[in-house]
Amino acid sequence: MYPSSADPSLYYDIIHTRTSHAEPGNGQLTLASTPWETTGAKDKDGNNVALTNASVAGYVGYSYFRANGTFKIVGLDDVFRSQGKWSISADGKKRTLIGINPATGAVTFTRVVDILTLNETTFTYRIIPDAANPAVFYDIIHTKVTHSEPQ
Repeated sequence: MYPSSADPSLYYDIIHTRTSHAEPGNGQLTLASTPWETTGAKDKDGNNVALTNASVAGYVGYSYFRANGTFKIVGLDDVFRSQGKWSISADGKKRTLIGINPATGAVTFTRVVDILTLNETTFTYRIIPDAANPAVFYDIIHTKVTHSEPQ
Protein backbone atom coordinates (compact mmCIF):
# COMPACT_ATOMS: atom_id res chain seq x y z
CA MET A 1 0.00 0.00 0.00
CA TYR A 2 1.28 3.48 -0.82
CA PRO A 3 -0.12 7.00 -0.89
CA SER A 4 -1.16 8.14 -4.36
CA SER A 5 1.37 10.97 -4.32
CA ALA A 6 4.26 8.76 -3.24
CA ASP A 7 6.65 6.72 -5.29
CA PRO A 8 4.72 3.55 -6.33
CA SER A 9 7.89 1.49 -6.07
CA LEU A 10 7.86 2.05 -2.30
CA TYR A 11 5.24 0.28 -0.23
CA TYR A 12 4.57 -0.97 3.28
CA ASP A 13 2.97 -4.18 4.40
CA ILE A 14 0.53 -3.68 7.23
CA ILE A 15 0.10 -6.76 9.36
CA HIS A 16 -2.89 -7.20 11.66
CA THR A 17 -2.81 -9.72 14.46
CA ARG A 18 -5.76 -11.11 16.38
CA THR A 19 -5.86 -9.66 19.88
CA SER A 20 -7.86 -10.09 23.05
CA HIS A 21 -8.15 -6.33 23.48
CA ALA A 22 -11.64 -5.62 24.79
CA GLU A 23 -13.99 -3.08 23.29
CA PRO A 24 -14.04 0.25 25.15
CA GLY A 25 -16.03 -0.03 28.36
CA ASN A 26 -17.63 3.39 28.12
CA GLY A 27 -21.13 2.08 27.35
CA GLN A 28 -21.20 2.89 23.65
CA LEU A 29 -21.95 -0.71 22.67
CA THR A 30 -24.67 -0.95 25.32
CA LEU A 31 -26.39 2.22 24.13
CA ALA A 32 -26.34 1.02 20.52
CA SER A 33 -27.57 -2.48 21.40
CA THR A 34 -31.29 -1.73 21.68
CA PRO A 35 -34.03 0.85 21.17
CA TRP A 36 -34.81 2.91 24.29
CA GLU A 37 -38.18 4.24 25.46
CA THR A 38 -38.57 7.13 27.90
CA THR A 39 -40.43 5.55 30.81
CA GLY A 40 -39.95 8.06 33.60
CA ALA A 41 -38.52 11.31 34.86
CA LYS A 42 -37.58 12.53 38.31
CA ASP A 43 -36.94 16.01 39.65
CA LYS A 44 -34.01 17.11 41.82
CA ASP A 45 -35.77 15.75 44.91
CA GLY A 46 -36.39 12.32 43.36
CA ASN A 47 -40.10 12.94 42.81
CA ASN A 48 -41.75 11.48 39.72
CA VAL A 49 -42.46 14.02 36.98
CA ALA A 50 -45.21 13.34 34.44
CA LEU A 51 -43.78 12.78 30.96
CA THR A 52 -46.24 15.39 29.71
CA ASN A 53 -44.75 18.04 32.01
CA ALA A 54 -43.25 20.86 29.92
CA SER A 55 -39.92 20.54 31.76
CA VAL A 56 -39.32 17.01 30.44
CA ALA A 57 -41.73 16.51 27.50
CA GLY A 58 -39.04 17.49 24.98
CA TYR A 59 -36.96 14.46 26.03
CA VAL A 60 -39.71 11.84 25.75
CA GLY A 61 -39.84 9.26 22.99
CA TYR A 62 -38.09 6.29 21.44
CA SER A 63 -34.36 6.59 20.82
CA TYR A 64 -32.35 4.58 18.31
CA PHE A 65 -28.58 4.84 18.71
CA ARG A 66 -26.77 3.08 15.88
CA ALA A 67 -23.29 1.59 16.15
CA ASN A 68 -22.13 3.87 13.33
CA GLY A 69 -22.58 6.92 15.59
CA THR A 70 -25.90 8.16 14.21
CA PHE A 71 -29.19 8.44 16.07
CA LYS A 72 -32.88 8.97 15.46
CA ILE A 73 -35.49 9.99 18.04
CA VAL A 74 -39.23 9.78 17.54
CA GLY A 75 -42.09 10.64 19.87
CA LEU A 76 -44.08 7.96 21.64
CA ASP A 77 -46.53 8.43 18.73
CA ASP A 78 -43.72 7.47 16.27
CA VAL A 79 -43.54 11.01 14.86
CA PHE A 80 -40.00 12.09 13.91
CA ARG A 81 -38.31 14.44 16.41
CA SER A 82 -34.60 14.56 15.63
CA GLN A 83 -31.63 12.80 14.13
CA GLY A 84 -27.90 13.29 13.93
CA LYS A 85 -24.69 12.03 15.50
CA TRP A 86 -24.03 10.72 18.98
CA SER A 87 -21.06 9.75 21.13
CA ILE A 88 -20.14 8.83 24.68
CA SER A 89 -17.06 10.26 26.36
CA ALA A 90 -14.12 7.91 26.87
CA ASP A 91 -14.85 7.73 30.60
CA GLY A 92 -18.53 6.87 29.96
CA LYS A 93 -19.82 9.84 31.96
CA LYS A 94 -21.21 12.08 29.19
CA ARG A 95 -23.41 11.52 26.14
CA THR A 96 -23.33 14.04 23.32
CA LEU A 97 -26.01 14.47 20.66
CA ILE A 98 -25.48 16.65 17.61
CA GLY A 99 -28.82 17.21 15.89
CA ILE A 100 -28.66 17.50 12.11
CA ASN A 101 -31.40 18.82 9.84
CA PRO A 102 -32.12 15.95 7.43
CA ALA A 103 -32.91 18.31 4.55
CA THR A 104 -29.97 20.72 4.81
CA GLY A 105 -27.36 18.88 6.86
CA ALA A 106 -27.10 21.89 9.17
CA VAL A 107 -26.46 21.37 12.88
CA THR A 108 -29.66 22.17 14.79
CA PHE A 109 -28.47 21.55 18.34
CA THR A 110 -25.70 20.09 20.47
CA ARG A 111 -26.66 18.52 23.80
CA VAL A 112 -24.22 17.08 26.34
CA VAL A 113 -25.72 15.29 29.34
CA ASP A 114 -24.40 13.38 32.34
CA ILE A 115 -25.02 9.64 32.19
CA LEU A 116 -26.34 8.35 35.52
CA THR A 117 -27.13 4.73 34.57
CA LEU A 118 -26.31 2.76 31.45
CA ASN A 119 -26.71 -0.98 31.52
CA GLU A 120 -28.49 -3.68 29.50
CA THR A 121 -31.97 -2.57 30.67
CA THR A 122 -31.81 1.08 31.78
CA PHE A 123 -30.35 4.33 30.44
CA THR A 124 -30.76 7.40 32.63
CA TYR A 125 -29.28 10.83 32.02
CA ARG A 126 -29.58 14.22 33.69
CA ILE A 127 -30.78 17.39 32.01
CA ILE A 128 -30.14 20.84 33.46
CA PRO A 129 -32.56 23.25 31.76
CA ASP A 130 -30.65 26.38 32.84
CA ALA A 131 -26.86 26.02 33.03
CA ALA A 132 -26.77 29.08 35.32
CA ASN A 133 -28.93 27.18 37.85
CA PRO A 134 -27.58 23.60 38.06
CA ALA A 135 -29.51 23.01 41.30
CA VAL A 136 -32.62 22.46 39.14
CA PHE A 137 -32.38 19.28 37.10
CA TYR A 138 -34.38 16.32 35.83
CA ASP A 139 -33.30 12.72 35.44
CA ILE A 140 -34.71 11.17 32.26
CA ILE A 141 -35.19 7.40 32.51
CA HIS A 142 -35.18 5.13 29.46
CA THR A 143 -35.89 1.41 29.36
CA LYS A 144 -34.85 -1.17 26.78
CA VAL A 145 -37.69 -1.99 24.37
CA THR A 146 -38.24 -3.97 21.17
CA HIS A 147 -40.09 -1.14 19.41
CA SER A 148 -39.18 -1.12 15.71
CA GLU A 149 -37.73 2.08 14.33
CA PRO A 150 -40.32 3.94 12.22
CA GLN A 151 -39.22 4.63 8.66
